[in-house]
Amino acid sequence: MPQHDRPQIYLSTPPEFELSSFPARLAEVLDAHEIACLRLTLATRDEDRLSRACDAVREVAHARDVAVVIETHTALAERLGLDGVHLTDGARSVRAARKALGSDAIIGTFAHASRHDGMNAGEAGADYVSFGPVGASALGDGVVAEPDLFKWWSQMIEVPVVAEGQLDAALVESLAPVTDFFGIGEEIWRDDDPAGALGRLLAPLG
Repeated sequence: MPQHDRPQIYLSTPPEFELSSFPARLAEVLDAHEIACLRLTLATRDEDRLSRACDAVREVAHARDVAVVIETHTALAERLGLDGVHLTDGARSVRAARKALGSDAIIGTFAHASRHDGMNAGEAGADYVSFGPVGASALGDGVVAEPDLFKWWSQMIEVPVVAEGQLDAALVESLAPVTDFFGIGEEIWRDDDPAGALGRLLAPLG
């Protein structure tokens, strides 16, 4: 994923959505805002459901030159023509995913709030490392990724970093100088106007 001085937006889908209506809602968000990458984060393990959801989301995103990765399912990423995979186990699966998907695939991982896991993931070849939650939430193990972690990472590590989990406008403003991407999902999808909700969340970026 490209790096910019201004943090870019890394959008996640809801864990459940209606195939009949979600692609249109997604298209509205992608048309209203510049999105660097889209993560498919469906909770289901049903491959048929995952495949149909991937097809619908990929069509909308790729038509707008937005890369698509799928959470956890490395095998499906290649089979369904996606751009990569987002892992949730720190550094443990990075090398295997890279071997399976090749050098051009986007491979990122969620490292909770662990500097150690993040560093190991970067050394294993991850394209980005995500830390979170940055706000109080049930994401991961409940330990909040503090601003000092992002400040240290941005000064010491070249691998792009993503801040995610219970973001609000105040956190966006405070973390903007020390993160490459904001991972945003549930914060906007529960709103009737997700494109507008994203605009309000990003207002501090100008």
